[in-house]
Amino acid sequence: MLPPEERLVGAQLRRYIDDKLYWVLHAPRQTGKTTFLQSWMREINAGDGGNTAEAIASYVTVEACQGVSEPEKSMRTICSAIQRHAGAVGVPVPESTDTNPGSMLSTMLTNWSALVAPKPLIVLFDEVDVLIDQTLISFLRQLRDGFATRGVGTFPVSVVLVGMRDLKDYITASKGGVPPNPGSPFNIKSDSASLSNFYKDDIGRLFAQRTAENGQQITAEALDYVYEQSIGQPWIVNSLLQRATMRILDRDSTETVTIDHIREARKQMIEARETHLDALGERLRDQRIRRVIQTIITGETNLAMSRTSADVELAMDLGLIRWDTQTGFTISNPIYEEIMTRYLDAPYHDNLPPPSTWQWARPDGTLDMDALLQAFQGFWQTNSEVWEQAADYPEAFPHLLLMAFLQRITNGSGRIEREYAAGRGRMDLAVEYHGAWNILEIKLLRQGKSFETLMAEGIKQTLAYRDRFSGKPVKCYLIIFDRRSDKPAWAERIKWIDDENVTVVGC
Repeated sequence: MLPPEERLVGAQLRRYIDDKLYWVLHAPRQTGKTTFLQSWMREINAGDGGNTAEAIASYVTVEACQGVSEPEKSMRTICSAIQRHAGAVGVPVPESTDTNPGSMLSTMLTNWSALVAPKPLIVLFDEVDVLIDQTLISFLRQLRDGFATRGVGTFPVSVVLVGMRDLKDYITASKGGVPPNPGSPFNIKSDSASLSNFYKDDIGRLFAQRTAENGQQITAEALDYVYEQSIGQPWIVNSLLQRATMRILDRDSTETVTIDHIREARKQMIEARETHLDALGERLRDQRIRRVIQTIITGETNLAMSRTSADVELAMDLGLIRWDTQTGFTISNPIYEEIMTRYLDAPYHDNLPPPSTWQWARPDGTLDMDALLQAFQGFWQTNSEVWEQAADYPEAFPHLLLMAFLQRITNGSGRIEREYAAGRGRMDLAVEYHGAWNILEIKLLRQGKSFETLMAEGIKQTLAYRDRFSGKPVKCYLIIFDRRSDKPAWAERIKWIDDENVTVVGC
């Protein structure tokens, strides 16, 4: 099932093919690009309403060229992939008649077009983002060479290039970071599109397919939670629903799926660190991604961050962040937020002293947040300067270390809900442990601002966040980290102020 935005892409592609144009389709991994392309290819080859197909389409993945920079090897691999995929879907298979790597692909596409004439040829190249260096340059150049002669019997009338990034990003990378100029031989793109996430209604229609199969239902609350945690990211949606219906419940169960089943599915999915989620950690090593994510975690304002900046475009193309008028730049969804946070605070989480050495639990087993934060203050004073020297995300180090502290306690018995976005000036945490809630707001004291001024601002923000938890008894804390270059001695920085509604913790 494709959401409306994806079905619109299909309609757009048909229109562009009629106009004989090149097209780029880019979207993050696991958003349904390959499934969409193969479905669309079958639709074209089947014809409209049972009529004879007006065109011949073939899907071709160039994934086998990953890491291959020599055209001598890669062009042969691509040509072999064309023959293999054509044969697999029952369309005419072109012969390889050219041995020159610089023209081999172009010649095969010409031969293929003649072979399927009088029908036009459409080629859908998938995984283009794996092509690098001279392989990418040769691939694009040969497509560009055939552009002028494209047409029925001479060259594919439409070529779709599919990957995670827009075409200009691959070209820039292949040229050592130099953007292509307007007259570049690589300027072959006529238009570009990206696949959208599922809308909330799409998730309901997706589960309705399960209901039609065996009658199993899902509560409206559970569906809302799936959307809230995934923001419609297709892989996450499918993983949550599949885990809930086939692992937490028996595969053949007809028991109604509730929010508790989805919460358990979320927990299992995060702990399993499946390949799709685990790959997020590797993205965070990229210096360009680091600049963007660090700004979002700290809530700082960075005027160099805009939707047109290269680092932000990269993070958005990879599906790591999103932007809207209400929140600005945020992590794409709560699942990604949880995975990224756990990845970044893992070195601290795994090297903290065992919780048994802290005072954090009351005799009845409930969480004593006062005692825990006082233990954190002591640890921060003793270890923060040394630990920060090895931090990959130094600006976000206070947030990550505190969250690691909290995570060591809540593992298995509670949860942490996080809210952070670029420009908010803070991070909000809601910690639930055995049904009791604590709210923590983190702020950074920068040069030119007084502790008292920041505290007054932070108390108002903390109380506004608390008001969203109406009906739940909550205790509020404002944690202020002094990040000034001329910060005072520890005796002045370590503070504990019991305000009427908010406890202020200075670090």
